[in-house]
Amino acid sequence: MQRAGIRALALGAVAVLGLAAGCGQSTGQSRGVGGGAAQEMSRASTGGHSYPLEKSDIPWSGSPSPFNAQVKLADGRRVAMHYMKGKGLLVQDYSPKARGWSKSALVYKTRTDACQGITLKAKDGTVAAFGDFGVYCADGEPPTESVAAVATGPLTKWATHLTKNFDGWEKIAVAAGGKKATFSRGTDTLTWTKTAGFPATS
Repeated sequence: MQRAGIRALALGAVAVLGLAAGCGQSTGQSRGVGGGAAQEMSRASTGGHSYPLEKSDIPWSGSPSPFNAQVKLADGRRVAMHYMKGKGLLVQDYSPKARGWSKSALVYKTRTDACQGITLKAKDGTVAAFGDFGVYCADGEPPTESVAAVATGPLTKWATHLTKNFDGWEKIAVAAGGKKATFSRGTDTLTWTKTAGFPATS
């Protein structure tokens, strides 16, 4: 009887400890408003910018290669773009807090040759860029595809505009406040605004 009593007491103590441990674990993994939001922000700030900076795989004699471009924003963030064979124009953004780059994302998909270089301009949180591609650009032919792109805020979404059979944009002007970006070549212009985006492609 004495042994049975001691055994029962021991089992009871283990059960109590198990319940206490279970309660502690449940609280730590809570998916309520507080716990869930904190975990999500943590993943975004650390795991979202943990990649190395990538470079174009297109051969280029000399340095720097025109198939890589980078611009720095006033808040310390950076945006880098590069061409990849058979893929198109890709982008990464750098977080000074996480000290790393985001995973490469495709801004414009094409299998044609990269033409000329990539131009990037940033002002007041708005980043604008353009790049050119062509079927025989590697052989010296002019571009057949000219893409303009703009991103704001967290720089996770890029608005794009394609102009076909065009020699490509030469300059970008971003207005104060980042509310407007103007792409130009001679008298030809293309305007993006925060309220309306790009005009519809004809």
